[in-house]
Order: sequence, then C-alpha cells, then structure tokens
Amino acid sequence: MIRRLFNNRTLAIAHDLAMIPVAWLGAYWLRFNLGVIPEEHLSAAVDILAIVVVIQAIAFHYYGLYRGVWRFASVPDLIRIGKAVLMGMAFSAVTIFLVTRMEGIPRSVFPLYGLLLISLLGSSRLLVRWSKDRKGYTGNDRRLLIVGAGKAGEMFVRDLLRNRKEGYLPVGFVDDSVAKRGREIHGVRVIGSCDEMIGLVEQLAVDLIVLALPSAKSNDMRRLVGLCERTGIPFRTLPPLDRLMSGQITVNQLREVSIDDLLGRDPVSLDWEAIGRELKDKKVLVSGAGGSIGSELCRQIARLRPEHLILLDSSEFNLYSIETELARDCPWLSVSRCLNDVVDQVAMERIFSNHGPDVVFHAAAYKHVPMLEDQLREAARNNVEGTRVMADMAHRFHCGAFVMISTDKAVNPANVMGASKRAAEIYCQNLNQRSPTRFVTVRFGNVLGSAGSVVPLFRKQLESGGPVTVTHREITRYFMTIQESCQLILQASTMGKGGEIFVLDMGEPIKISYLAEQMIRLSGKVPGEDIAIIYTGLRPGEKLYEELFHEKEALQSTGHAKILLARHRGFAWERLREIMDQLHAACTRYDEAALRGLMKELVPEWHCDAELSAAGDDRRHGVAILPGEASETAAKESPTLH
Repeated sequence: MIRRLFNNRTLAIAHDLAMIPVAWLGAYWLRFNLGVIPEEHLSAAVDILAIVVVIQAIAFHYYGLYRGVWRFASVPDLIRIGKAVLMGMAFSAVTIFLVTRMEGIPRSVFPLYGLLLISLLGSSRLLVRWSKDRKGYTGNDRRLLIVGAGKAGEMFVRDLLRNRKEGYLPVGFVDDSVAKRGREIHGVRVIGSCDEMIGLVEQLAVDLIVLALPSAKSNDMRRLVGLCERTGIPFRTLPPLDRLMSGQITVNQLREVSIDDLLGRDPVSLDWEAIGRELKDKKVLVSGAGGSIGSELCRQIARLRPEHLILLDSSEFNLYSIETELARDCPWLSVSRCLNDVVDQVAMERIFSNHGPDVVFHAAAYKHVPMLEDQLREAARNNVEGTRVMADMAHRFHCGAFVMISTDKAVNPANVMGASKRAAEIYCQNLNQRSPTRFVTVRFGNVLGSAGSVVPLFRKQLESGGPVTVTHREITRYFMTIQESCQLILQASTMGKGGEIFVLDMGEPIKISYLAEQMIRLSGKVPGEDIAIIYTGLRPGEKLYEELFHEKEALQSTGHAKILLARHRGFAWERLREIMDQLHAACTRYDEAALRGLMKELVPEWHCDAELSAAGDDRRHGVAILPGEASETAAKESPTLH
C-alpha cells in the first residue's frame, strides 16, 4: 500500500514539499548544536520559510524530479535532486539577502539546509527502492547460478531483484577473474571460478545456470557449455550485446544456447566510412539477390543508402521475398527487381543498359556439392558461363567494381562445384587486366544457417526424432555467420584495386561430428542414447578437409585482420577466351565429355576421385552410433573443441 502511494505523483510532490521545512528548521537545530533555537532566530526562520518553499518547489519542477519512478530510483535521480536542491538553496539565499539583508539568519544555515534536504529526498527514494528490491522470496523460487560477474551479470541481477514475481533467486556468481572473488553485487556474492561450477551446483541446490556473458568468444562459450552440460541441469544464456536494449537486461531475454553461440566468432570491426563512400548514392546490382548471401548483402547495402538497388534472381519466390522485406524495412530505398537468369545474355544486356549499375555483387551460383557431381553441364553453364556473361557486361557498361562471391571449395577442388567456381575466379582475375572495371573475388567457407547447409539439415533431423547423419568421423569445415561473411565482403570490395582474391579468415575448422553432438545436446538429448548418429560415408565430391588457398597463392596480410590476399595466378588470355567459347558450345550441345576436358584444362588441380582412397571403408559402408551405444571417438574429440 505504501509503495502504491509513493508511486502516485501528487503524493510524491507533497512529500518533497513537506521535507523542505523539515530540512530548513533542522538546519537551524544543527546550527545551534542540537539545542534550543533562540526565539529571534526561530521567528526569522519561520517568516522566510514561505520564500524557501516556493523557490525550492520551482527548482524541483525545473529539474524534473517527478519524471522518475521511486521504485527505480538510481544515480541519475540523485544527481537531479542534488542540482535542484543546490539551485534552490542559491536562489533562496540571494532572495532572502535582498529582502532581509540576512538579519537574524546565520550564514551556515544554507549549506546545512542543502545537505539535509538532499539526504531526506534521496533516502526516501532509496528506501522505497530497497523495500521493493528486498521483497521476500517464496519457497518455490528457482535458484540461479550466474556465470559472469561483469556488467551484464550486474544488470541481470538488478532486474531479478526488482521483479520478484518472476520467481528466480540468484544464489551466487562464478567468474574466472580472481579480483572479483568474494565481492558482492547487489548482495549476491562471487563464490568461485567457472571451473568450480559443477561442485557449486550441487552444494547450492541450483535449478538453473545463466550464462551472463553476451560478449564471450566462441571458444569460451564452448568451454562453459561443456561445464554446464556436465552439471546435468538446464542452462540459458543472454543474447549478444548488440541485440540487447541499451542498459537493460531482463529475465525475459533469457534463451537457450544456440549452435551460433558455439560457432560464432569475434565481432567484426569494419571501416563503415569507407564502405559507405563506395556504395552511398551508387547504383548497386546484386545477382542471386534472393539467396542466403545475396539477401543479406541486400539488407546491409540498403542501410548504406545507395541511389538504387537492382535485385536479380531466377527464383520467383526468393525474389518476391527479398523485395517485400526491403519494401517493409527500407521504405526510402529505390528498388528494381529482375526475374532473370544470369546466363541469359540478352536479358543481362537489357538490365545493364537500362540501370547502368556502378557496383555489381555476383552471388548467383549453384552450390550444392553432391547434386552438382552429376550435373556438370548445369554447374558449368550457371557458375562459369553465367559469371562470364555478368563480368563481360560489367566491363562493357563501365561498372566501377565487380565483386564475385567464391568459396573455399575452389581451392584444389575435389568436386564439380569447386572446379566451376575456380574457373569463374580465373576468368574474373584475367579480365581485370584488360578492363577499367575493378574485378574482385572474395572466397570463404561455410555459412551458418544458409539454405542447404548442414545446420538446417541437422535441425530437421532432430525435429523428426533422428537419426542425425554425418558423412565421416574426421570431416571438418570452416564456419562463419551470414552477417559476418557479408560484412567482410563489403569491406573487401572497398579494399580491392582489381584482380585480387580476398580470403576471409575463417578461424579454426570445426568437426562436423562435434557440431552434430552439440546440436543434439542443445536439444536436450544425449548423443548415442536418445538420438542416433549415423556416419554414412563421404558423398561424391566431398573432401575431408577444406582449404582456403592454393600452395601457389601465398597469402598476404591486408589492412584488415580478418581479410587475407591470395597471390594472382595468371592464364593465357587468348586460350582462356577460346576455352570459354568452347565451353559455351559444349553446353549448347550438352556434351559433358567435352565440358569435363575443358574444365580440366582450365582447372588442372581438379581431382575428382582424390578422396576415395583416403575415406577407406568408412566411405563405402558408413558407421553408426545407435541409441544406447557410447561414442568413444566423439567423447575423446569433443573436449578439445570446448
């Protein structure tokens, strides 16, 4: 009842006005050593009290003392109180001097009055907040152990103390910082290190672990998640800092740990000013605009305010989806959509003639490795010939820059998809030497959550109850998020002078078996017990280990920590044009034997069957971990990745 009254603005004002005479007369009492106030001084104090109240009330209103809610009183509220009291005290002193010449008024009363009034107003607010924060817990509260005693942990505990109806009781922090050990945050003690978590969970009867480390690196998250899994109790995490409301972390923002948290990487630092100069007020064309990479590129380019964005895609639904999204989220953006195939030379000529793009991001490609193994013509036609058509148009219509999106599978390719992307790289690199257009290639590995990738496949398999299929125990891949890959593509596009292959630093490769096991654990199941893992053997064209650069492409550093430069490998231009013409003719007559020979000449390092001998019996027969069986290999390997 008392708190409800103090939340009432009118009663709050009445309280503050009542504190003014208390502080004013209390200042006199202190001035006379807590004794009896002489009659003449007391009479003068009462006579001028009205002046003090009016001036102080005006100061309260001016500094907005009643914008805040008492139950959430904090340092900014105390600062406003201090400013209002000091201003009111100063104006009162000046006014009283002009009216009475300070007759019968001790000078020391004013500072004593200010101190008392600040104390009275501040303590009242803090008392209300304390009473709210210290509301008693019920016996049904869930006991929380919070990992991370930093800013996020402090804000999270603060919210828990304010909202006791959520039914959570923080019983302690764990943090690896020795300096924080034994300290208290809002009355909750830092009781140990993260490695002590397992013993503390049992000792404190913890019901839920909260990872309050929104800026933790992925390797730290893997270690902490491994520790949480060993406790056998549920755990949750806070979203990354860039997704949190500024200065606010609430219990409602808790979520389950996702695979992105474990495989995500450090935040990318970009030169947005340089990127903005490159794209702002420019006409930008994105091919494959409806795909995973293309659509994210469109979103990020839209924020840079280009003059016009041209969306090019052969999928009607994908094109509709990205156009609708941009119309909703970026109403200021001028957009054209083109439902065309990049191989259609007549259509591409019309698009470039009508729109005159300044910058082209070529993300259109077939990328499904096993599917393309018996679709050589389609891979060559779309990935190689389509790139040639787009690159030639960029050259012919004097585009400023042409950025081709490539893949790590183009390095020593073991599959049709990689060979086709390498052929496209070669054409762009060599055309650059004969064109004013800057042709830049950006090469990177797997993208988390992209269409057709392993993460969505595992999710579908888990939703159907398993089993989860992995091709080989030892297979590894590089991963990065779609957002990070597109940001680095934009950064690389501003750095290239033409002819470069920029290689994105993909960090450490991740075993797909580890990825599968973690996704099973994050779904609340036990690998090999609740959900089977079946090793099916390498698929056609699949490599055990991906490479980011060829041995003859000695990597060099650039001005960006996460972008490297691969050395250019030349190819005789006249022969290259002949091969491209012959490739077009072979596609037209559907001559896959001729296509294979041409691709092999263009990409001599293409080794289709290189993995057959390396895979051995596992490739032919596969291996299964069935429910009820322990995965010894997985158990030995996983801790090294935590």
